[in-house]
Amino acid sequence: MSGGMKFNGYMKVRIGEAVDLQPTRWSLRHSLFKKGHQLLDPYIAVSVDQVRVGQTSTKQKTNKPTYNEEFSAPVTDGRQLELAVFHDTPIGYDDFVANCTLRFQELLHMTGSADNFEGWVSAALPICVWLPLERGSVA
Repeated sequence: MSGGMKFNGYMKVRIGEAVDLQPTRWSLRHSLFKKGHQLLDPYIAVSVDQVRVGQTSTKQKTNKPTYNEEFSAPVTDGRQLELAVFHDTPIGYDDFVANCTLRFQELLHMTGSADNFEGWVSAALPICVWLPLERGSVA
């Protein structure tokens, strides 16, 4: 795939786990324990080109959540997959914790195959993701 090409095919994402998630300064703004260790109520939003295609369940009071959840979606002219971790808050907007972006082009290039990628990805976030991609027509 060259720089301008986009992914057309089928994507299946399996979110395994995240480790060592840390609260942001913003998420600690109402905490009485700013200097101590604060546990999160994290969930992961899965998006393709800024369109949400899935979201994990929220795991309560942990910085090492295990999900083992799977999302599938046909992708047309896709450029990137984004995984964003949020802390589920009881009031107001959920707090952003971290994110990473995986470019379909780079994933397919990693395997030396322009048609498919299947493997565990551990990107800038400490999240294990099983990501089978298969290029082809989207039904």
